[in-house]
Amino acid sequence: MFSHNRRKLLQVSGALAAAGSVPLLARAQVAAPRVVVIGGGFAGATLAKYVRMWNPKIQVMLIEPNPSHVSCILSNLVMTGALGMNAITLRYDTLRSKYGVSLVADRAVGIDAVNRIVTTQNGSRIPYDKLVLAPGIDFDAVPGLDTAVLPHAWQAGPQTLALKAQLDAVPAGGTFVMSIPPAPYRCPPGPYERACLLADSLLRRRRAGRVIVLDANNDVVAEPHTFHTAFQTTYASVIEYRPNSVVSSVDWANKTIHTNWGPIRADGANIIPPQKAGKLVVAAGLLGTNPATRWAPVNPLSYESTVVPHIHVIGDSQGTGQPKSGHMANSQAKVCADALIRYFAGEAPDPAPMTNSACYSPITSKTASWLTVVFGYDAATGLMKPVPNTLAEAPTPSKDHYEDMFGWANNLFADSFS
Repeated sequence: MFSHNRRKLLQVSGALAAAGSVPLLARAQVAAPRVVVIGGGFAGATLAKYVRMWNPKIQVMLIEPNPSHVSCILSNLVMTGALGMNAITLRYDTLRSKYGVSLVADRAVGIDAVNRIVTTQNGSRIPYDKLVLAPGIDFDAVPGLDTAVLPHAWQAGPQTLALKAQLDAVPAGGTFVMSIPPAPYRCPPGPYERACLLADSLLRRRRAGRVIVLDANNDVVAEPHTFHTAFQTTYASVIEYRPNSVVSSVDWANKTIHTNWGPIRADGANIIPPQKAGKLVVAAGLLGTNPATRWAPVNPLSYESTVVPHIHVIGDSQGTGQPKSGHMANSQAKVCADALIRYFAGEAPDPAPMTNSACYSPITSKTASWLTVVFGYDAATGLMKPVPNTLAEAPTPSKDHYEDMFGWANNLFADSFS
């Protein structure tokens, strides 16, 4: 039997597939407008797919230098060897063949917002009527940190395998140090999930020493009940959780991590730097004039920039306060797609959009937890706020949740890329 909360989560997750059948009218256009999308992650791929699916009269061009997207979702299971890279590698073929998205295998390097032109690395100049930026995240520099030596693996791909090699090289009884950046950052539960899987892997391989978790935040950011319980019971002999701990520099030649509490010697490390909006968002001036702004301010009715017109920002780079996750990026992309279609038809955006974020976190090699929340537009403040009584986490990790995790992930993969 499903618990009430579990049923609620699966209903939210199931809405991904159902969203494809939302009856939006394919409205006639005087001339075929062009939407250019930069970035082929969950936000960009979903946006491109749904604009074409809901109104095939709109041209959609996706600029992405890579032939496939490697999902951060489930990537910690690649780190432990439970999955191979093929399980999280998602191609763009269906976007082209089924939905008619034009794919440009190039990197966008400049935006002329006055003339509405994108310049690419290969010298192409691509005009747009509406531009959607979904470049993901960028990172602050940490003094002494060379990510080619100590991968953060917060962008999945080769670094995921490099982190696996770091874990595999930790000797019996050794110390592994990982850091958690100040919020907001990509995937709020992700670092805590990774800490659990690092400890689980060391225990299963009979090499357990210590996993020191340096959290720049004053407490666990997401699923506090789940992760505090895991740290204090399941992994009490392995994980040492230290809140309010900031990495100031790295001296890996001497296997030392320097923190605000002093130096720590380590046999392996995963330093996840502080995060901010993608480089192209910053270069386009979309953060405004406040030097403290790290994420692009947008109107959550359409995700159009409040700084530069006709440019929309979705996914991790947007600054609405909603979680930065693959599921949320998928949800925002649908709101933005609907707003673009309405815009080209001369209509206002939906005045009451809703988004949702759901995720599963493996806690051991056989159990997982989950977290879900729904956001709604608050007209009084112009912000997206959690809908009362929708924030929930699993009472306890379980094998059932672990099995459900793959169904949730595969549904999300299909909804964005197939």
